[in-house]
Amino acid sequence: MKTDKRKVALVGCGMVGMSYAYAMLNQNVCDELVLIDVDKKRAEGEAMDMNHGLAFSGSNMKIFAGSYDDCGDADIVCICAGVAQKPGETRLDLLQRNAAVFKSIIDPVTESGFNGLFLVATNPVDIMTRITCALSGFNPRRVLGTGTALDTARLRYLLGDYFHVDPRNMHAYVMGEHGDSEFVPWSQAMLATKPVLELCRQSGGRYCSEELDKIAEEVRTAAYKIIEAKRATYYGIGMALTRITRAVFGNESSVLTVSAMLRGEYGQKDVFVGVPCIVNRSGIQRVLELNLSEEEQDALLAEGAWQRVFTQRPEPLTAAEKREYLAKVTGVTVCSERSASKRSIRPGQTVIAGTAA
Repeated sequence: MKTDKRKVALVGCGMVGMSYAYAMLNQNVCDELVLIDVDKKRAEGEAMDMNHGLAFSGSNMKIFAGSYDDCGDADIVCICAGVAQKPGETRLDLLQRNAAVFKSIIDPVTESGFNGLFLVATNPVDIMTRITCALSGFNPRRVLGTGTALDTARLRYLLGDYFHVDPRNMHAYVMGEHGDSEFVPWSQAMLATKPVLELCRQSGGRYCSEELDKIAEEVRTAAYKIIEAKRATYYGIGMALTRITRAVFGNESSVLTVSAMLRGEYGQKDVFVGVPCIVNRSGIQRVLELNLSEEEQDALLAEGAWQRVFTQRPEPLTAAEKREYLAKVTGVTVCSERSASKRSIRPGQTVIAGTAA
């Protein structure tokens, strides 16, 4: 990837894509931004509008509406395009339609000679990131999704408010699917270097784990509340995309919870989930493997097994509901090896870490 010019190709000029573009303009994140959309006039209008604000931004960014041919020398291709779910449409049907859209995008991008990083924001982001990796044939470390980066930011904001500290001093992550079955590994959550669970135990009732569970639920349902109030979410995810882009161009080696392929980490392979990763100019330098509790490990295993099964359940499910449904349709119970031994689960019923169907 070239380092002398920071170029981003944005595919999809909807609210999410343009929130990303606007945030990059104001933060002077890149030197060149090409806008690509199936509606070419929309892309041209957005480019004109942003260019008219350049004088007030302190940026010298080159912004223009282009085509897939302009991706050839880009450092990052960010995909924010996709189709919306129709009433009564199953999750699998939506995935199939979005997969067709992604093929119409990724094929011409790779044919342009693009050799940078793919950054995916389209939902369901973990599976769409996996599809991008499969269609492009790129090294999985050069294909990443926004994962639970925004969820983690929401979590730290709420924890900072609860403990009355700067959210930047809260070190906690949201992991798993960007959606209803995401979870917070509280065993790894810290205020500075103090475990929050220990802080709760020593607070004399001032702080309690029940309130932490409420915070986790608020993080999970935040998008629904925003959508109910304003029909869509886009500013937050636009800022999350910008943060990931800055980590890449700055070669920061920052720890961000992006959607990444697990290649043996947490006992799983070939699945994309939101996990803490070191992100720099090469993309995902490596996945950080946290010391999860048995319950947390089981929740992450359920995500991997669910992604492989690709069932046609149309409604969003929690991690526990996914494990129950997987047991019903596959005859196996998703849990870690150490967890299985404690639960006295028969071997034939158990999906051991790393061997999920």
